[in-house]
Amino acid sequence: MDPTAWQLWLIAAIVLGAMEIKLSGFVTLWFAVGALMASLMAGAGLGLNSQLFVFTLVSAALFGASRTLFKHVFMRDAVHLKTGAEAMLGQEAVVTEALAEGHGGIVRINGELWMARSLSGPLPEGERVTVEQIEGLKLWVRRPSASHEVALQPARQKKENVGWD
Repeated sequence: MDPTAWQLWLIAAIVLGAMEIKLSGFVTLWFAVGALMASLMAGAGLGLNSQLFVFTLVSAALFGASRTLFKHVFMRDAVHLKTGAEAMLGQEAVVTEALAEGHGGIVRINGELWMARSLSGPLPEGERVTVEQIEGLKLWVRRPSASHEVALQPARQKKENVGWD
């Protein structure tokens, strides 16, 4: 007994479904559904080109839709995790080589030494500073009190505009 096209597509759907259960990628499920649809098309008497077209169309559509669905529905409340240089913004560092006016120095942040420039005048060795911006491999830092003053001024103005005093 020779298997017909719909039986081959059904076997492919079962194998892909079993792979989905065994693997953790959540990818082969959509190809299993595509093979199942192609099996139905073969059972309806459509030719091989139509079967392959339905398999490709259904698999690609479900794959693309699932990515969009998972990203927008299941990941909508996910917090963006800052890594690398982006994670250093707002962090505290310690001056290890004094930062003179017009000249850079060195600061230690997360156990690493970085070239730095001061946004709030000369800074002596041992002073704690806040990273305000990153330019290439150079950090721009300032005293924490200076960064707090700048951050509080817009909030005071907004409060005064609303009339909460």
